[in-house]
Amino acid sequence: MTELTVDAHGPRDPELPGRLLAVERDALIPLLRARPDADFALATAACPGWTVRDVLAHCSAALLRVVESRFEKGVFSPESNERDIAERSEWTNARVVDELERGMTEAGPVIARAGGVLDMIALGEWVHAGDVRDTFGAPGAYAGDGVPDALTLLARVTREKGHLPLHADLDDRDESLRLGELSGTRTPARFIGDTATLVRLYSGRTVAGVSYELVGAEAGQMNIFG
Repeated sequence: MTELTVDAHGPRDPELPGRLLAVERDALIPLLRARPDADFALATAACPGWTVRDVLAHCSAALLRVVESRFEKGVFSPESNERDIAERSEWTNARVVDELERGMTEAGPVIARAGGVLDMIALGEWVHAGDVRDTFGAPGAYAGDGVPDALTLLARVTREKGHLPLHADLDDRDESLRLGELSGTRTPARFIGDTATLVRLYSGRTVAGVSYELVGAEAGQMNIFG
């Protein structure tokens, strides 16, 4: 098994967040354009109280804030997110998708120039795309072609946050991943399972009915978005 490690003190790849967004854009946007309007009203399990359309409106608004450098006080708070969704309430679903496509295309260079402080936005957008796929029952939720970049970004984010150390054996990728702080002062927890389940744990999504092993940590300790 190959071990994948990311040195948080090494050189940051400034193009990685934009690349992750572009890969997901190319998969998600055609999927959305092919769905009937009724599917946009489906409730999402990952974001209680939000429909698919609400999640997409939140995602497109967040990315446009990045593109336009609009970071007023309280931005990305729950209240700000609800305002963004409300502002798009009269839009057609197609217009929301158009804005999302623009954001996923144009935000990458801005995130690259920000020096790392906006990198987690790209990871959050990728996770939300998984929320939508999961609601639709479509393949690729929290997986797909963006996984290598998503895992690299996840490793860096957890390391920079000083998150609990964890050694993950990914049985669907034949590789292991070291996440969290790596000072060696804390014994790493151990995860065995697939990539999508690991992402669900780190993003606070449900893992009910999923087979995996987690030793040395509780699921609730892993959420980096909570």
